[in-house]
Amino acid sequence: MVATLVAPPLLRSSAGLRVRLAASEVAGVLRRARATAIARSARVAVKFRTGADGRVTFAIYRDADGDGVRNRDIDDGVDPPVTRPQRLMHVGSHVRFGFPPGPAPRRPSGRGRMRRLDDPIRFNRSDLASFDPLGTSTPGSVYLTDGRDRLAVVRLFHRTGKVKVLMYDPGTEIWR
Repeated sequence: MVATLVAPPLLRSSAGLRVRLAASEVAGVLRRARATAIARSARVAVKFRTGADGRVTFAIYRDADGDGVRNRDIDDGVDPPVTRPQRLMHVGSHVRFGFPPGPAPRRPSGRGRMRRLDDPIRFNRSDLASFDPLGTSTPGSVYLTDGRDRLAVVRLFHRTGKVKVLMYDPGTEIWR
C-alpha cells in the first residue's frame, strides 16, 4: 500500500530531474562552444543531431570561409568540425527535444503562448548556436521535454553569451 502511495510522486520527481539534467547538459555544451570561440579567436557553432534511435549528438564547427558557420557549409565540408560528434547522455530515451502534448505553453518572456511547436531548437532561422571570438552569440532557445508534462528551456542571450535554464510549471504557467 505504501508503494502505491509513494511511487507516483517519486516517478514525477524523477521525470523532472531527468529533464533538468538534460537541460543542464545542453547548457554546458553551449558554454563549451563559447569558450572554444574565445580560446581559438574564431567563429564557431554548435549543431545538434538526433539519430533514428532518438539519441542526440552534438559537434562544434569552425567558420572557415568568413561567412559564419552555416548548415550548407557544414554539409559541404567547408566549415570543419572542431570536435568530433559526442553523445548527449541525458537526451534520448526519456528526454527529447520538443514540447509536451496539450495546450501550448506560455512564452518564457511571458508574452502570450508559444507558436511553432514543431521547432524545439530556435536560433534565429537556424538550428545552429553560433559564437564569435568575443563570446557574443546568436540568441535562441532549446526546448526539452519528457513527452508527458515536463518542459525546460535553455536560453542563450545575444550580447553576453549567457546561458540560462528555466523549467515550466504547467499548473501556474510560469517559467522558473
